[in-house]
Amino acid sequence: MGGAPAAFSSFAKPGAGRRALLLVTRIGLGAVFIYAAYTKLRHPWMLFAFSVNSYQILPEWAVTLLARTLPWLELLLGLLLVSGYQLRCVAVASSALLLGFFAVMLRSHFKGLGIDCGCFGFGEKLGVRTLVRDGALVAVSLAVSVAAFAGARSNRLRPATTSEDPKAN
Repeated sequence: MGGAPAAFSSFAKPGAGRRALLLVTRIGLGAVFIYAAYTKLRHPWMLFAFSVNSYQILPEWAVTLLARTLPWLELLLGLLLVSGYQLRCVAVASSALLLGFFAVMLRSHFKGLGIDCGCFGFGEKLGVRTLVRDGALVAVSLAVSVAAFAGARSNRLRPATTSEDPKAN
C-alpha cells in the first residue's frame, strides 16, 4: 500500500530518470525533424532546391534529387524518433544526417557564402545563430544515439529474473 501507483512504478526503478530524459529528448528531436520537413514540403520543392544549390557543392541533378527527397527522409526520421522504432539505427542515421548538414554549413560559412540556410524552409540566412542551433542539434542527436546504445547494453547486462521462489531453497 505504501508504494507508488502502478502507472508510476517504472519511474521508481533505477535509471528511470535517464530513460525519461531519453524519451523527452528523442521526441523533441523527432519533432524538430518533422517541423523541418513540414517547412520544406509546404512550399514548392524548387525553393528548397534553390537553397541546396546555393551551397555550391552538388551537380544540378543531385540538387533536384536532394530537394525532392530530403524533406521526406526528414519526415520519416522524425516519425521514427517519436515512435522509438529501431531507435539505435534511426538515432545513428539522424546523427549522420545532422553531422553532414553541419559540416556543409561550416564550410559555407567559412567560405563567406551569404546564403540561405535551407534548414527550416526558405528565407533563413546562414550565420552564427544557425550554426549554434545546428551544432546543438548534432549534440542532442549524438546524445540520443549514445543513450540508445547504452540502454540496450545495460538491458543485456542485467541478470535474468527467474520465476523460482527464493524461499523454496
